[in-house]
Amino acid sequence: MAGEQIQLNQGQNTNLPPGITLDVIIQCGAAPSSLDVSCFMVDENGKVPSDDYFIFYNQNVDPHQSVRLTQADEHSSRFTLDLNRLQQAPISKCVFTATLEGVGTFAQVANCQAVLQIGGQQITYTLSEMTSETALILIEVYKYKEAFKVRAIGRGFFGGLQPLAESFGVEIEADDSANGSQAAAASTASQQAASGSANATSSVAGSSTSPASTAAAQSSPAPSLSESAPKLTVPLTKIDLLKNKVTSSLEKKQVAPIKARVAVVFDASGSMYSLYKKGIVQEAFERVLAIAAAFDDDGELDVWFFAKEFLRAKSVRADNYENYIERAYKLGSKGGTNNEPPVMEDVIRKYTKEAPNVHIPTYIIFFSDGGVSSKSKIAKLIIDSSRYNLFWQFVGLGNANYGVLRELDELKGRFVDNANFFELDDISKVSDEELYDRLLNEFPSWIEEAKRKSILA
Repeated sequence: MAGEQIQLNQGQNTNLPPGITLDVIIQCGAAPSSLDVSCFMVDENGKVPSDDYFIFYNQNVDPHQSVRLTQADEHSSRFTLDLNRLQQAPISKCVFTATLEGVGTFAQVANCQAVLQIGGQQITYTLSEMTSETALILIEVYKYKEAFKVRAIGRGFFGGLQPLAESFGVEIEADDSANGSQAAAASTASQQAASGSANATSSVAGSSTSPASTAAAQSSPAPSLSESAPKLTVPLTKIDLLKNKVTSSLEKKQVAPIKARVAVVFDASGSMYSLYKKGIVQEAFERVLAIAAAFDDDGELDVWFFAKEFLRAKSVRADNYENYIERAYKLGSKGGTNNEPPVMEDVIRKYTKEAPNVHIPTYIIFFSDGGVSSKSKIAKLIIDSSRYNLFWQFVGLGNANYGVLRELDELKGRFVDNANFFELDDISKVSDEELYDRLLNEFPSWIEEAKRKSILA
């Protein structure tokens, strides 16, 4: 509807309305240094087909003229997307990023936003809860069937433009001697973008540069991707960035790297519908997938959904995570009320009967929004499984009836304390660092106890 305004939360996605032209504005109210905004046009593997698909102030349009940087200044950049041409381009999505050219972190950036304008509609995502990160992935516009959708990412990480670009397969030429030219390069950004001079990039077409190496690039052509240093075998993805936060959480606890199988169980009852629709379940899934990527040799995550019935879904790895929830589980097909015991029995069956492995632990993250009623059955399953190498981490989504889950610390009859529970008012507002700290609070100590009692061989 014309004039409609939509506010996105972190992890949420929405359909873009029909239209030919989409404007994407990345802006902030104040920042400790200039905001350097870029667009990475990536394929299904999360990599740019070539460096021509890295859009920034020194290369303001892609070969198909589907994405153009039309304006850039110290605190704001505007990209115009021709959606008809973009639909024909050999890319899967456009990822919009920002780095700080000079001093400071995104904790010091005020009112950082991504604003999308199309067909009289405005979609806004406002960044929140950043700390000392110096680089940021704000949003992604991606192809969906015959149209487009946008997802709010809001993921920060450290290191500035170089690791950010390399995560999408773009090699950045390091040139410490050019550091002094950053301010000059930044001051020309709006002039180059506003002029629309694609010719300004002719001397670096097929090359990879950064703001820090602009002066060097002007004096001598930067090497092409094929001529520069070898690329990463597997480029960093969103899951890789989250995986680093999992590792950091363990390091803070002085816990050695963990080798484990990882599973996640999602409540899919009717009361969870809005969390699925808003993309919050997908976001939670991605954060758990990063744990599997950190713990499991092959990075595989086993997934279950449950309501009145349950569904054992196809296992997934980090190279196939996008839109997984939508692909793996069709809302309404298994909906209804909560019925935890059958899905818990299936999880136990998989890891003790179908694919037992006494040499490594199995970490099961179980999401529920309440309505837990089968107290005696759930208690018996937890007690019975305490002699196996299974650890249950229950997570409550909101202040609801969690029954026996709130009594786990006092649950008698277990061979070892094999379960933990905590609840969150709104998982979408909990930082990655806090979530991983809480998810990994008791699992490491259970591993040590399981070894002492010979549960783990």
